[in-house]
Amino acid sequence: MKHSLVPRKAPSPDADRHGPIIDALERVLADIPPAATGAAERPDAEAKAIAHRAAKRAAMLSGSLALPPGPLGFMTLLPDIYLIWQTQRQMVADIFGVYGRSAELTRTHMLYCLFRHAASQVLRDVAVRGSQRLIIRQLSGSALRQALGSVGASVSRRIAGNAAGRWIPLAGAAAVGAYAYWDTLQVANTAQRLLTSPIDAIAEPE
Repeated sequence: MKHSLVPRKAPSPDADRHGPIIDALERVLADIPPAATGAAERPDAEAKAIAHRAAKRAAMLSGSLALPPGPLGFMTLLPDIYLIWQTQRQMVADIFGVYGRSAELTRTHMLYCLFRHAASQVLRDVAVRGSQRLIIRQLSGSALRQALGSVGASVSRRIAGNAAGRWIPLAGAAAVGAYAYWDTLQVANTAQRLLTSPIDAIAEPE
C-alpha cells in the first residue's frame, strides 16, 4: 500500500480544493522507478530519442482520453494527467540512466524535472545557480509536501484553463495531444539541462 510522503495535517481550504491533484502528485513521487536504460556512449543523442518516444506516447494517451466530448471528457482529466506524469516519470528515470546517474535521482530531482517549466515560481528555490555549479536543495518531507501543494494548485489552474478543449470533438483531442507532446519534451529538456550541468546537492534538515 502506498503511503503519503509525510503524515497529513488538518486539510486547508486549498488542500480540499486541489486534493485529488495533490494525491496524484504524491502517488507519482512516492517511488522512483528503476531506469530501463544503462549508461550510453552518446547520452545526449540517446536522451533525445527517449524524449521523443515518451512524447509520442504521452500525446497518444492524452489525445485518446480527450476524445469523449463534454462531461465524459471531463471525467478523463485526472486519469489523463496521472498517466502523463507516469510516462514522464519513467522518461526522467531513463534519461538519468543513459547518463549513468540513476543513483543520484531523488524525489526532489523528479519534482524539479517534471514541473520546472510549468511551476517555475513554486520551484525557484529548489535549484539555485552558484558561481559555477547548480545547487539542488533536497527537500525534507514536510517541505516536499508543501511544494506539492503549491504545484497542485498551479496544475489545477492550468487544467481549468485547458478543459474547454474537451468540448470540441477531434480538434480538441488533437490540441490536448499536442500539448502533452510539448509538455513531455519540456520535462526532458529540464532533465538534460540538469544532467549536463555541474551539480551539488544539499539536504534540507527534517
